[in-house]
Amino acid sequence: MIKVRIPTPLRSMTGGKGEVESTGGTIQELIDNLDSSHPGLKDRLCDERGEVRRFINIYVNEEDIRFLTGKHTPLKDGDEVSIVPAIAGGSL
Repeated sequence: MIKVRIPTPLRSMTGGKGEVESTGGTIQELIDNLDSSHPGLKDRLCDERGEVRRFINIYVNEEDIRFLTGKHTPLKDGDEVSIVPAIAGGSL
């Protein structure tokens, strides 16, 4: 199983859970499996082309998938995936 950390804005889709477990050989498969268990989650994470939305950061064991192989990043049992919405704000 793969541990997935869910950000607060998406927890309404996971019954309030901050962590869920799922399976998948890649990030894309994981997102599809998460959507099966938690309908609507994929629409929040991916655009109409199935690409991870620009403002969503996904990390596998603390490595940003954009610096790996994106949605094709391989996963294995015991991996930890964090979904992190990008934060935009005012001036520093």
